[in-house]
Amino acid sequence: MRVIGIDPGLRNCGWGVIDVEGSRQRHVANGTVRAQGTDMGTRLLNLHKGLTAVIALHRPDAAAVENTFVNRDGAGTLKLGQARGVAMLVPAQAGLDVGEYAPNAVKKAIVGTGHAAKEQIAHMVRMQLPGCDPESPDAADALAIAMCHAFHLQSSNRLAAAIGAGR
Repeated sequence: MRVIGIDPGLRNCGWGVIDVEGSRQRHVANGTVRAQGTDMGTRLLNLHKGLTAVIALHRPDAAAVENTFVNRDGAGTLKLGQARGVAMLVPAQAGLDVGEYAPNAVKKAIVGTGHAAKEQIAHMVRMQLPGCDPESPDAADALAIAMCHAFHLQSSNRLAAAIGAGR
């Protein structure tokens, strides 16, 4: 199974693709879509084009996007939500179900604590995906999102199998 993780951003949107075989995860690719433009519409369009190209190239089977962190800057949160909408739309257009994870849930799954720093996430991504060198902190976060989604999919599959075996 191939999983793409997306860390939405208005200027820098990280993406990471992993292959999952059983409990093994292998790095495929990662990068950052840099949404150029001065107005919001142009940046969102560039984000859409960039993510569409990534999905067409790597053809994932599953996708996950990080939830928007809500802070005191309501206008900033709303703008980031628009980028997240594009990050959810592109995999959905490709026919993929899209998982959603809170930033703390991703950190806890990858680092073991929900309040890990970006450097800790990048370090653990490198440790768990040998040979992986994330292009940016956003790409490292996206790989962590993909890894978190893979863990959750595996757990769901095991639970479904156990429930099915009990009938």
